[in-house]
Amino acid sequence: MTARRAVVTGAGPRSIGRAVADALVAEGWDVAVTRRADLDLTDRGSVAAFAASYAERADHLDLLVNSAGIHLDLGSRWTEPRLVDGLEIHWRTNYLGTVDLTTALLPLLLAAPAPTVLHVVSQLHERGTTAQLLGQPVAYDSWASYGTSKLGLVHHAALLADRYADHGLRALAVHPGAVSTNIADRGLETRPLLRRLRNLALPLERRTLMSPEESAAHLIRIATDPAAESGYYRKSRRLDPAPAACDVEARTELALATEAWLRG
Repeated sequence: MTARRAVVTGAGPRSIGRAVADALVAEGWDVAVTRRADLDLTDRGSVAAFAASYAERADHLDLLVNSAGIHLDLGSRWTEPRLVDGLEIHWRTNYLGTVDLTTALLPLLLAAPAPTVLHVVSQLHERGTTAQLLGQPVAYDSWASYGTSKLGLVHHAALLADRYADHGLRALAVHPGAVSTNIADRGLETRPLLRRLRNLALPLERRTLMSPEESAAHLIRIATDPAAESGYYRKSRRLDPAPAACDVEARTELALATEAWLRG
């Protein structure tokens, strides 16, 4: 029997992606994992090269788990956006990079009998704004920018579900819960005191927050349950996302802008 195939991004140490990949392998899946060293979501050439390389070894893809992402400036010190390709770094990485990769792998997904795309998002998508989503001038706040990047992914999951439901594709946007991961490591790179304090608090953090493995169990449960419908989930529970994520006009405008960027 041909193994079920999965790609899991953001599979660095102490990450949700790594825990998801390990659990899928334990269940007999053929899993390809990525880290920043071999897939840079801010580099379109890197994304295209990865997709082409994967297509050389696989004729289909059953599951894409987009776990890679950044949340920088956890201390909220930035007064101006950090830019990549002229775009705010969270938006360029978390949203555009993820959509770029998903689009590149879409032919392999649609070749599978019942493909699933799972975007790891955040409850902080509630802090995202439609204005920033659509590129309108707003006062800069890095946390709101991170939230907007996740808001974009909630929209993108809904868009995939609408467009490809007839192909059997499910698209899930999942908030994994409060998890003790390594995402703060980069976010505190410029705050050595806070980083030291966090390291001291890690034992408490790991006792009070979910482990990556506990969070991964929720993600895998949804991703592999054929009865789980497309939509937004918090852990394993399907819920309504923030009102901004239900704005169909904004979603359409976002889709057009994203498609123009992908063609550029």
